[in-house]
Amino acid sequence: MPDIIMDFERAMRCGIEEAVFCESKQIDQIEEILNMAQSAGKRLLLTRLMPEQFAALLPFWATQLNYNPRACCAVLGETAIKDQKCLIAVVSGGSSDRPVCEEVAATLNYHGIACDLYQDVGVAGLWRLQEKLPALRQYSVIIAVAGMEAALPTVLCGLINAPVIAVPTSVGYGVAKGGQTALNACLASCAGGVMTMNIDNGYGAAVAAIRIYHQIRKFESQ
Repeated sequence: MPDIIMDFERAMRCGIEEAVFCESKQIDQIEEILNMAQSAGKRLLLTRLMPEQFAALLPFWATQLNYNPRACCAVLGETAIKDQKCLIAVVSGGSSDRPVCEEVAATLNYHGIACDLYQDVGVAGLWRLQEKLPALRQYSVIIAVAGMEAALPTVLCGLINAPVIAVPTSVGYGVAKGGQTALNACLASCAGGVMTMNIDNGYGAAVAAIRIYHQIRKFESQ
């Protein structure tokens, strides 16, 4: 059996293309995947491609990939925003959550979907979030990215009439335990309807938002 089996037909089934999680892969595996995609004439999104991994790839791939070191994401092929109407907002509790927000944005943009970023509006300075509420109420989907105690998704879900997708992050001291406290806080939220992703899983949040987005667009066209 081959070591790597690509699922290039996933978009036809699910409306979302396959992504390659690179963090635990060897360089030769990543290059083999890139070769398979390029030979098949397919685009590809690579997530958790660490800077040292990108630097270790053959120089040829540096000319073929559009790499975002903040998101640790790379794109093989073209990325174009197909819909200029922005329905999705990505909101972060602190600037330390930026890498996860960037992964969300990279995934959405790869699928042709725009998003707006609202960074550093966590509940420690609640006035910052209050100032943004009129703008945030215009979106159809909110992705709330927060570490520490991750109160932001709960607060947003209690103030905004839109689906709220929570992404707990590993940002925090001591008992934050690498995001476990944030994850538990999101799962135990008293605001009904908070949808919680795994720790630091910006990609998963973006895919959830894409599925909602596709349904919104389908009903708008009917």
